[in-house]
Amino acid sequence: MSQLISQEPLYSVYFAPRGYARMMQIGRDIAQRHLTAFDKLIGIIGDAGSGKSLLIRGMFPGLELTNDDNGVNVRPLPLLDIDDSGFYQAHTYHMDVRFESAFTQLPQLAEAVLIALEKGKRVVIEHFELIYPLLNFNAALLIGIGDEIIVSRPTVFGPEPDDIAKTVFSSIKYRRMAHTAEDLTEHVLMDHNVGKYTHGDVRRGFFLRFDRVVSIDIPQVLAKVSDMIAQDMPITYKDPQHIYIGSILHRCTGPRMHVNSTGKVENFRFLNDLQYNAMDESYLLVGLVGNSTTNLNRDLNQIIVG
Repeated sequence: MSQLISQEPLYSVYFAPRGYARMMQIGRDIAQRHLTAFDKLIGIIGDAGSGKSLLIRGMFPGLELTNDDNGVNVRPLPLLDIDDSGFYQAHTYHMDVRFESAFTQLPQLAEAVLIALEKGKRVVIEHFELIYPLLNFNAALLIGIGDEIIVSRPTVFGPEPDDIAKTVFSSIKYRRMAHTAEDLTEHVLMDHNVGKYTHGDVRRGFFLRFDRVVSIDIPQVLAKVSDMIAQDMPITYKDPQHIYIGSILHRCTGPRMHVNSTGKVENFRFLNDLQYNAMDESYLLVGLVGNSTTNLNRDLNQIIVG
């Protein structure tokens, strides 16, 4: 008699949000839904600034990251000294392969990972695709961050880290464009009395959520945002809470997730009207970037077939 075995989906896909709080929240949600106590090797794949470290902080609160965005780096790498760390040893270790490869050869890093796993430790590895060929086995949980967050639990049939890497590295440009367009829209709306709103995501775009009907001249806002795009103003990081759009200082909680100039935003447009969301009785201003086969709100999150 055959036994029924519980199956996990091959892939789970989430919007890759922008901003510290939203990224850490999705990390917490992914840990609750997908992480088990038996997962010892966690592979994270994504470009610089994609939010890998924030996702890890959300998944593993309190984990000491060995390279943070403020330049405070843990030296020497704790994973390399696991045999000499004494009685009180950490359970979970972090490593950024791209960063550490500037100091240590990849074979030595791979050996340290194997030793840690043999000792029952958990290892969370950023840029996992770079060290995978030396490990000869896949991560228990593999996460890619691009335009979307892909969560998979690989089997002998894949997915391979390179497959995830190709997908997320090619798609992240849309997330950068969408975030830039979102900040440009927010800047333009400062001159309009629209009140408070919150942020959210759709595929290759964003929305601003209002809890009441607001008077927004969408064509006028689009014209002003399009003008800022046409000016091709540089976008530069100032600090964890701000960017410069040209010479304009703008508050932003995801300052690393942008194209480097406004002119890199492709095919920006709004849906023609505010979209009513009956589930929470809110009104959404929806902005989109890149090429799309539809501008119908019901098709924005459609499943792509073929």
